[in-house]
Amino acid sequence: MTSLPTISLKDTLTDVVKTAMKARELEKVKVLRNVQAVIKQIEIDRQISLEDAGVLEILQKQVKQRQESLAIFAANGREDLAQKEQFEIDVISQFLPQAMSEDEVTALVEAEIAAQGATSMQQMGSVMNALKVKTAGRADPALLSKLVKAKLA
Repeated sequence: MTSLPTISLKDTLTDVVKTAMKARELEKVKVLRNVQAVIKQIEIDRQISLEDAGVLEILQKQVKQRQESLAIFAANGREDLAQKEQFEIDVISQFLPQAMSEDEVTALVEAEIAAQGATSMQQMGSVMNALKVKTAGRADPALLSKLVKAKLA
């Protein structure tokens, strides 16, 4: 039995840009090209070719930056700019994996603490490292940290 080749996240981005160009979705193309430029810039700076995990990390950073901007624009009554940021978040988010619910994250945190036998804050680093690998972009690191601190405190 042969397995189908998996398409990398970068290739998927390129395919979606081509599709959006053909459909004349100029705003979507602009957002995706911006993301591709960030990926390319990091690859050039570090002289590496990013794998899916690295691309995923960049996508998460891009979404987080836009969420911060969205909050600032909304707080200052700039609905036009807030809508633009929300559109960009929606476009980039389609490439991110399904986020875990808070209940799932809590269960995972409890299971990892139990598996490691962690009882104090000194063990938080090892618990966090294991959780970051297990969640791989599906959970907010700030939420993970908050839950681990609450369980170990």
